[in-house]
Amino acid sequence: MPKNSKVVKRELDDEVIESVKDLLSNEDSADDAFKKSELIVDVQEEKDIDVEEESEVEDERPAWNSKLQYILAQVGFSVGLGNVWRFPYLCQKNGGGAYLLPYLILLLVIGIPLFFLELSVGQRIRRGSIGVWNYISPKLGGIGFASCVVCFFVALYYNVIIGWSLFYFSQSFQQPLPWDQCPLVKNASHTFVEPECEKSSATTYYWYREALNISSSISESGGLNWKMTVCLLAAWVVVCLAMIKGIQSSGKIMYFSSLFPYVVLICFLIRALLLNGSIDGIRHMFTPKVENLHLEMMLEPKVWREAATQVFFALGLGFGGVIAFSSYNKRDNNCHFDAVLVSFINFFTSVLATLVVFAVLGFKANVINEKCIAENSKMIVKFLRMGNISQDIIPHHINLSAVTTEDYHLVYDIIQKVKEEEFPALHLNSCQIEDELNKAVQGTGLAFIAFTEAMTHFPASPFWSVMFFLMLVNLGLGSMFGTIEGIITPVVDTFKVRKEILTVICCLLAFCIGLIFVQRSGNYFVTMFDDYSATLPLLIVVILENIAVSFVYGIDKFMEDLKDMLGFAPNRYYYYMWKYISPLMLLSLLIASVVNMGLSPPGYNAWIEDKASEEFLSYPTWGMVVCILLMVLAILPVPAVFVIRRCNLIDNSSGNLASVTYKRGRVLKEPVNLEGDDASLIHGKIPSEMSSPNFGKNIYRKQSGSPTLDTAPNGRYGIGYLMADMPDMPESDL
Repeated sequence: MPKNSKVVKRELDDEVIESVKDLLSNEDSADDAFKKSELIVDVQEEKDIDVEEESEVEDERPAWNSKLQYILAQVGFSVGLGNVWRFPYLCQKNGGGAYLLPYLILLLVIGIPLFFLELSVGQRIRRGSIGVWNYISPKLGGIGFASCVVCFFVALYYNVIIGWSLFYFSQSFQQPLPWDQCPLVKNASHTFVEPECEKSSATTYYWYREALNISSSISESGGLNWKMTVCLLAAWVVVCLAMIKGIQSSGKIMYFSSLFPYVVLICFLIRALLLNGSIDGIRHMFTPKVENLHLEMMLEPKVWREAATQVFFALGLGFGGVIAFSSYNKRDNNCHFDAVLVSFINFFTSVLATLVVFAVLGFKANVINEKCIAENSKMIVKFLRMGNISQDIIPHHINLSAVTTEDYHLVYDIIQKVKEEEFPALHLNSCQIEDELNKAVQGTGLAFIAFTEAMTHFPASPFWSVMFFLMLVNLGLGSMFGTIEGIITPVVDTFKVRKEILTVICCLLAFCIGLIFVQRSGNYFVTMFDDYSATLPLLIVVILENIAVSFVYGIDKFMEDLKDMLGFAPNRYYYYMWKYISPLMLLSLLIASVVNMGLSPPGYNAWIEDKASEEFLSYPTWGMVVCILLMVLAILPVPAVFVIRRCNLIDNSSGNLASVTYKRGRVLKEPVNLEGDDASLIHGKIPSEMSSPNFGKNIYRKQSGSPTLDTAPNGRYGIGYLMADMPDMPESDL
């Protein structure tokens, strides 16, 4: 760096980024004397200056210790609970193996391009979501604020699920497991099985009554569930301690939280494959329920909508976590490779989890089916003794005291044909394993009811229960780290608060608000937030992100930036995806989601204690108001910021959020009198229209049309840079 530049840096206390090339590019052609007084540098020298400046900027921002740590962080964020308890359900519901084709197509059309886009802008501008979208287009700066609001809403209830997993984890160190059998109730005369448990099942009863102690409706609070309150507090303490130092602390934890779930899934798959019935479960998952279902399912819009939604949420698009993590990368990191790698790791994780889930459910269905056959065989023997069924119709080789599955089905079919009219009165069950596997469950029903029931039949069931719920905790924490990073990083970049203080305040506030989820009616609020706080707002956020880059900033300019950053030009496939296909697909998905939400009655499944079963209830009036408020509050920052900046409702000099400037890796308030287009920090006049710089209280901005774009000292931030306000000084000092 030229000596005179170092003098300026000392006198301005590191507030000015200066390079010979940028000063000369803004000089008027008449200032020949000034130019001659400067050092003449060649291209190589300019590059050296840029590298020095860039390294100084990088030093001020934390960075990942290794590429592996970064990849694990992105994988941990994108691979979450949905891969385990949502994807298998969608597979079974939408045609088994046939569902994988539309999912893969939409992963290529929506998933990878938009994931690549978020990685690129985060890495290029090196800011969180607020800073990135302020930089690209200040009028659309509300996108970043909306992402933070959605992240906060999701974090509120997502950590509750981690709390549930922690509770089950703590209860798994028992033999037998506490949800293995229905509890007995004693009164003065005799002992009997708990009626609510007898009507449902041991695992269902334990989930609704022992764990949640759930109320009968969302309007019936029932007070705090203290067991879950303690678990929620523990979950927030873990998140706070892991995030308090930013990526320096959370990055190290990623080695365990991201890799451990794969160890558990592989162990579960191997163990399950050694159990009876596991192959039946896997075969059921990949086999359509009726003939030609492959083609029928492929033509149903609902299948494509659900696949697109799963792709969208599986990669964590719109949350800001992807942008936040990538902002700590080096400028020349190959984020295209990262986008493809993480996307396919996510997909194969979903497939692996689906194999595990259906292998375990196949074993569970086989155990239940064997019990069914044993019970119904006893009934047949009873009917034979009573003379209701003739012994002559039973084949001689069949021993009903130790009957096989095939022999039982043979006897069942014979009795059904012989006793055609009287058969319904016998109340015999066909005991088909497919009937049990067709009971599709997802979400908490899969994890805390179906899977827990299956594990009670595992040899050494406490060990497998501990492993399973520890896996759920790790999957949840990986996603939580990305979600909280999507809040912390943008706020720290924008307001320059201490990360430690902000992290503690954010976690403490979230825990206090999260107490509504650990009431006895808390599960219903989790459902409400899951349905309404994220889906539509996130879709709108990602659509606006796509529009901001492709049409406001300019897709051609963005492709040039990527070429400069990556060192190679991305395939033109991304150009067409970002400009045409992805926006159309996202708009179609948004419309389909709105229509589906309008057609589906807003409500929730309430657990009715007397009936020991779930019943769909509509939200009360205040509940509907809360649902609408969640969606409105999540997306409100977008129009609010647009109106404020479009109409200049807040003076830029007042230090408001609407004006930010990037200097030496810091966010500073932008002075009032910016020359050029006020719509973006990026757009401005061409160099020939720029006046000579006056070293007073001016702001210097490298223009988008400048031929020196690619070697700007802070080229990582995209296009252009701003110099700080500085006191008047003589030219000799410069």
